[in-house]
Amino acid sequence: MLRRRRTNNRAPRPEPVILDAPSQVGSVFSMFGLPRMTDQDCIFCGIIAGKIPGARVYEDGDFVGFLDAHPLFPGHVLLCPREHYTTFTDVPADLVGPMFLKGQLLTKAVGAALQAEGTFLAINNTVSQTVPHLHLHIVPRRRGDGLRGFFWPRNKYADSKAMETVRASIEREAKKLM
Repeated sequence: MLRRRRTNNRAPRPEPVILDAPSQVGSVFSMFGLPRMTDQDCIFCGIIAGKIPGARVYEDGDFVGFLDAHPLFPGHVLLCPREHYTTFTDVPADLVGPMFLKGQLLTKAVGAALQAEGTFLAINNTVSQTVPHLHLHIVPRRRGDGLRGFFWPRNKYADSKAMETVRASIEREAKKLM
């Protein structure tokens, strides 16, 4: 892709401030007159605890669902465990099933409420995870909405031997974990 050279002397547009990024957590808390969070706290813990406003759509003893403050589309919901777990691999096994059952419930609710043609579900583990508190994205979709499948480029295996090497490595690691 060729990039055009800047032909005027205008300064580049500033990047938007994403208030839910980990580096901005302190400013979010001060914005609401709350003390700065500790390293063990996060903005989602603040929403779950009711210390930060959040547009809740679901809650029970283990999970809270609320509208994303920076949605891909209206109705974009985040489902979080009440307890702080950073990534999917940190969640205790006895909460994994219930989390997906609540995710299924919210997927149906989002679809019905917004008359969506489908939904996109995603969990980021560390990379692209702007808030280090596990959350399931539930995003309503429509044909022609502008999202093109996955948001990242596809990378093919060099050949079938390379694919087999990766497959065997994953299988070996999975067996170690069983």
